[in-house]
Amino acid sequence: MSNLGNQLVAAEQEEVARGIRLLLGRPLLTKQHEPEAFDLVRRRQQPIELWFDYNCGWPLTVEPRLGYARLAKIRRPDETRPARRSRSNRAPFDRRRYTLLCVVAAELLSGPVTTIGLLADRVRQATATDDALDTFDTARHGERKAYVDVLRLLESFGALTTVDGVTESFVDSREAKVLYRVDTTLVLRLLAAPSGPSRSPVPPEEVGLRWPELVDGLLREPRYGDGESPTTDVRRNLWLRHSIFRRLFDDPVLYDADLTEDQRAYLRNPRGRQLLRAAAEQAGFVLEERAEGYLLVDPDALATDRTFPGGSGTVGGAALLVLDRLVAADTGLTVEQLHAEASGLLREYPHWARQYRDDDGPARLVSESLSVLTTFGLAAREAGRVRALPAAARYTVTEIRQ
Repeated sequence: MSNLGNQLVAAEQEEVARGIRLLLGRPLLTKQHEPEAFDLVRRRQQPIELWFDYNCGWPLTVEPRLGYARLAKIRRPDETRPARRSRSNRAPFDRRRYTLLCVVAAELLSGPVTTIGLLADRVRQATATDDALDTFDTARHGERKAYVDVLRLLESFGALTTVDGVTESFVDSREAKVLYRVDTTLVLRLLAAPSGPSRSPVPPEEVGLRWPELVDGLLREPRYGDGESPTTDVRRNLWLRHSIFRRLFDDPVLYDADLTEDQRAYLRNPRGRQLLRAAAEQAGFVLEERAEGYLLVDPDALATDRTFPGGSGTVGGAALLVLDRLVAADTGLTVEQLHAEASGLLREYPHWARQYRDDDGPARLVSESLSVLTTFGLAAREAGRVRALPAAARYTVTEIRQ
């Protein structure tokens, strides 16, 4: 192969790797919001699609005419990746907002154009006729704020586009006028589940009581056979590869202790290790293998929607300081001890963390810091204590002597 041919192959491999990492960090790319990223994925769709299907079993849909690429990350939901409000504090969605998100998404399928008032009326009617839901009431300021948070999230996805008006104006007045264009196809793509909720055999009145069963039904993938008990060796190996790689490529760190014995055996097998290393290399990651587990490093920080410590924010800085204390304590610390440590930090740095200087400030600082540390796999709560996990060693401060 000529030198030019080698350069073209290398350039294509780099673009494919970049596209994979972009989609891991942002599973929904739209031409409207991220034109360069969308164009890259569109051009390299086939190899990117094959990589995700083979290594993770995640389907990738690219719609060039509609202007979006959607990677359906099929995994059990957890609390570490909540939908977040668009306001500055980026607070996670609560139950009411998730409920409204589902109802709003369903009502948006009625047509390609709507207004904020007409949509609110449809949501009110839908919730009023469902005994399991509280009726949506636009007379209440808190309800209007929750509704606007949902609409802003859908706007960020590209499912809603403002044609005229400002969405936030509805918070101050339910008479606000806002016109939207709806991408109904994209609304349908938002749910990353092999089976739709409408196919569930669970009666509506029993959903609350049978929620785990309902989630299992949504996430059941026929390609593996009977759930997590595949009926053939081929299906078993497929499930093992996908179940491991989904966690490796989607979680901050993958600990050996969190895997099943079959999954650990798969990674001890030379073929399994070879596939893991090849997948990481093809996606442009640096794979770190330790006795305790595995970690992927993205040199360009494309493959994540959050970073640690996350800039100069108070909680990120506090989490680093709390982590120092946890690393120094071999057996971990109790939450009460961490409260005392937080109080000491606030005294030591009198001009720092002003929003945590009321009576319950140290407790809130510890709670939010631990939320960050557990999300990134750096700490864990066990038997009433909090201890640092092996990945915390990456952030250990060491003294360098010359």
